[in-house]
Amino acid sequence: MTAMKVKALFKEYLKELSDTTLRGDAREESFYPALANLFHEVSETTDRSHVPVTTLPKPTDAGNPDFRL
Repeated sequence: MTAMKVKALFKEYLKELSDTTLRGDAREESFYPALANLFHEVSETTDRSHVPVTTLPKPTDAGNPDFRL
């Protein structure tokens, strides 16, 4: 992955976080789509498109994860 692609991915992620924050009514879970999108884009860009991203998956023996990759 090139430095320019990494920069573009994180720039978009930060924009999504900013947009969510500026709405003024965000909770923790409101930011999950932006992070899930970043995980997905990184997996696609690094030829790991087979890696699924699940937001708020079922609880496990280890607890309640926010994401599963």
